[in-house]
Amino acid sequence: MESPLQAQLALLRKRIEKVDARFPAPMQEAGVDDSACLGGVEVETELGKHLELERVYAEEHQHGNVFVERLRELSGRNWVYLDTETTGLAGGAGTMAFLIGAASVTGDGFVLKQWFVREHGEEASALASLAQYLSSFDTLVSYNGRSYDQPLLETRYTLARQKTPFARMEHLDLLYGARRLWKLRFDSCRLVELERQILGHERVGDVPGELIPQLYFEYLRTRQVGKLKAVLEHNALDILSLAFLAGIIPQAFEDPGACTLKHGAELSGLARWLVVQGRLEEAVELYRKAVDAEISDELLFRSLWEWALVEKKREKVTEALTIWTDLARSKNPYRAEALEELAKYYEHTEKNLFMALECTMEAEAVGRSVDLEHRRTRLERKIAVPRTKRLL
Repeated sequence: MESPLQAQLALLRKRIEKVDARFPAPMQEAGVDDSACLGGVEVETELGKHLELERVYAEEHQHGNVFVERLRELSGRNWVYLDTETTGLAGGAGTMAFLIGAASVTGDGFVLKQWFVREHGEEASALASLAQYLSSFDTLVSYNGRSYDQPLLETRYTLARQKTPFARMEHLDLLYGARRLWKLRFDSCRLVELERQILGHERVGDVPGELIPQLYFEYLRTRQVGKLKAVLEHNALDILSLAFLAGIIPQAFEDPGACTLKHGAELSGLARWLVVQGRLEEAVELYRKAVDAEISDELLFRSLWEWALVEKKREKVTEALTIWTDLARSKNPYRAEALEELAKYYEHTEKNLFMALECTMEAEAVGRSVDLEHRRTRLERKIAVPRTKRLL
């Protein structure tokens, strides 16, 4: 008796066969497949055939303002960099990766391999070859691959009745670290945007990602591979940029003191992550660098406020008071909060109710709130009650 999963997979295979049936006869009639002009070699496995391409980026190859030689720092890590081009952007069981790119740093430079599926029947062969290649690596490095590329490929392995190669591998998805570092600085953290802003590489004539599925379907209809050359180049650039970012992002989190980040937004974003991790002393040092670096006024005040909260958490009262006082003296989004913190200090630590009331009233002048109103009322009541004289 079939299990629900087996029944679902059988249904999916029938749907895929219907898709396959839309293309084969017209393909051969449309002309000879010219995929040979892509280069590479036709590889035959027990499961069929597929096309594999390889390119080597020598150490002197320049990508934006960086050279491949810089990737030698990563040669000691058993990492593989992976990115896919698929038949749909939404994912799902019906989406196939027709182009899979994977690369590693070797003694020859940066070696990129690409598996190209010329028709649906070649997918199983390409997946088997990819699994064999990945068996040499411990860590998969991607950009949004944890949410997209890996789950998609795992589904394809399941449908092909093959064992997924990812179960034993660690996965380093750089998207999350990139957002922590750069979302305060850039409007977008898309890979192509970071490639331009951080690596200094400006793509010319790059094919938009949303058009890639359409170009592949056009190839299936016409067997003319010309426009897919741009897709292969798009995939190669994504993986090359991925590798360079892998030399920046993990290091920033592993050793913040030695990182090369200099923009205030990057330093502030990294400091915020360190606070969540409980690495408060390192966070303070980065906040100090952030406010002294190039930074917008909005982010400057935000960094100062967060820095003061870290000092409070570290019980460094003098340092926190200094920052709160600076924030209280100028017009900024955190002025009321800083005045309220000063009011708390004067009331509970200095026992100076008059100073506490003055700070509270100044905070109310900036922005009234229920909490401030309650604090002012309580302080006024305390001040109004005369102190009882002690008897000898």
